[in-house]
Amino acid sequence: MKLALTLLASAALANAHFTMQYLWVNGADQGQNTFLRVPPNNNPVTDVTSKDLTCNVNGLTGSSTGTASVPAGATLTLEWHQHAQRTGEDPISGGHKGPVLVYVAKAPSTAASFDGQGAVWTKVYQSGLLNPSSQQWATDVINTNSGKHSFTLPASLPAGEYLIRAEIIALHTASSYPGAQFYIGCAQVKITGGGSASPPKIAIPGAYKSSDPGITVNIYNNLQSYTPPGGAVWSG
Repeated sequence: MKLALTLLASAALANAHFTMQYLWVNGADQGQNTFLRVPPNNNPVTDVTSKDLTCNVNGLTGSSTGTASVPAGATLTLEWHQHAQRTGEDPISGGHKGPVLVYVAKAPSTAASFDGQGAVWTKVYQSGLLNPSSQQWATDVINTNSGKHSFTLPASLPAGEYLIRAEIIALHTASSYPGAQFYIGCAQVKITGGGSASPPKIAIPGAYKSSDPGITVNIYNNLQSYTPPGGAVWSG
């Protein structure tokens, strides 16, 4: 009976997948799947070498996706859900513990035609293990906040069209590789105003390794610290 319950619980966690479904600009909801590259389903990516790690499955082009106009320095809020609509349950399964990361990449021309390949991504936000004593993770805060997390778009980013890449890494099965589940959403934006900064850049895929301690890790072993992959946050 105990084994059966364990298997049922594992199946429930495995099926509790989710996607990024809403972009908010300075507190204004842009609408479901608006300005977002929408994947074909809510399954995670598990291969850190796959191009799907960039903007999820079928996410290398956004030719049918609009591009939001946002001012440099704006507060962007990203909202995630398990289902195709907002419901009363946790937006992310309570068993999916892990960090939240956000990257930006400037398009050579339009965001819609940009595939995000090469060393073009800059990390502008991350949140991971917030309280080792209670094992509170960034995903717990997202659930408390109805699926939302916010970050500030650095005001010094040059004007132009960008991809905003948000990522939640679920670590409940990450003790061996492949095990970590990467949930990725990309938004297309056009930044107005801005500055002349030249931020550091990494490649996705490319920068993540299966051996990274933020990717292959046992979070149930009294974990006291956690370092997400992808390097440090650039504050602008």
